[in-house]
Amino acid sequence: MDERTLIESIPTKLWIGGKQVDAASGATFTVVNPATGEPLAEVADAGPADGLLALDAAAAAQREWAATPARKRGEILRAVFEAITARADDIALLMTLEMGKVLAESKGEVAYGAEFFRWFSEEAVRIAGRYTHAPAGTGRILVGKAPVGPCLAITPWNFPLAMGTRKIGPALAAGCTMIVKPAAETPLTMLLLGQLIVDAGLPDGVLSVLPTSSAGALTGPLIDDPRLRKLTFTGSTGVGRKLIEQSAKGLLRTSMELGGNAPFVVFDDADLDAAVDGAMLAKLRNGGEACTAANRFHVQNSVREEFGARLTERMRSMTLGPGTDPDSKLGPLINPAQLETVSELVRDAVAVGAQVRLGGQAPGGPGYFYPATVLTDVPVEARILREEVFGPVAAIAGFDTEEEGIAAANDTEYGLAAYIYTQSLDRALRVAEALETGMVGVNRGVISDAAAPFGGVKSSGFGREGGSEGIEEYLETKYIALQ
Repeated sequence: MDERTLIESIPTKLWIGGKQVDAASGATFTVVNPATGEPLAEVADAGPADGLLALDAAAAAQREWAATPARKRGEILRAVFEAITARADDIALLMTLEMGKVLAESKGEVAYGAEFFRWFSEEAVRIAGRYTHAPAGTGRILVGKAPVGPCLAITPWNFPLAMGTRKIGPALAAGCTMIVKPAAETPLTMLLLGQLIVDAGLPDGVLSVLPTSSAGALTGPLIDDPRLRKLTFTGSTGVGRKLIEQSAKGLLRTSMELGGNAPFVVFDDADLDAAVDGAMLAKLRNGGEACTAANRFHVQNSVREEFGARLTERMRSMTLGPGTDPDSKLGPLINPAQLETVSELVRDAVAVGAQVRLGGQAPGGPGYFYPATVLTDVPVEARILREEVFGPVAAIAGFDTEEEGIAAANDTEYGLAAYIYTQSLDRALRVAEALETGMVGVNRGVISDAAAPFGGVKSSGFGREGGSEGIEEYLETKYIALQ
């Protein structure tokens, strides 16, 4: 359907108790198209009273949902997967309108996001325990799993569908109820997902969706309420730390997928054509606005100049424009603040000696656009080597030995993802094991997979989403001693 018809068809009220309701205050806020800076829609603005109403519904539904047969829970999740797939074009267009990414990227996210419902529809029936004899012969040990209970999920703007589905999928599969607070920049996709989930037959109260322009005012009372038992967050490390502090009072189960500063390490024996292909994916997926995006390119000095030249030529083809334009290969950044962050990091790198090989200057005009940019000879003191750029900027620095490359890659407080290119299997395993990250891509630039555990170490957080590990974040272990 066309853009205006699609926007007019999207739910814009809160989802509470399986129904659309206005915010208790009657307030709304505006969702903006980042390609134009113009309003897209007015959305209900949830406040503390709405949050507690949603938690009332979640707490009331928890026991019955936990007792629902796993097969039934899985069938509902499978039905949502099929509904997302059927509406793929509409969801992709909606994401492009509210987040800015080009349509090809949005379609990729729809496929990826839907997969979490299919994956966890299958995991729901595989929640297992164990039964053994006590070693001392004094009895038997029975171990089972039980849902954690009502959960709060706080999702970011960069992947409006997938960051929600990889939390909602395992929570519902495990038998937990959930409240989702989507990012204020991109609530429309999650509101549409709420509609698809309701239509798939999810019982009332099991899932609520609460967009808000005041996150702290909404989530604070929820985190303080003893009925909430789990908090899952994807976003910045700074906000994650504050949420962990808030959650400590109630000893909430928490999982945190926080900031990243992914190194992309190219060794002198790498296939440079493959390395550049992987670099384009790792750097420019989602326009660079991804926590797994390659932030720093550490290239062995003997191949650094050639790699930089090849990457620059490939980046030169990334045409800027609205994501809805089929000729566009790179859409806008999410908002003016992010545009200024990217611009400032580039200015700082240049000020301390980095060379601009491509781009480096926002074009101005309507929308929040920044061009594909390549910086070479980036000195170690440049902020862009320490801070997450979240934009289409490739910063290249050199190293001589394998040990220096590993040290440079690990020289960060973050530890989410890393990428290495080498044709030596021994080196690949040796370096992958030495890197201080939760995920490593070896000779590939995209590592996300619903069947694999996603998450980081150090200041990139803890807990895993996806894979067989993902459902464990929503389960408690119960031991029963038998005579």
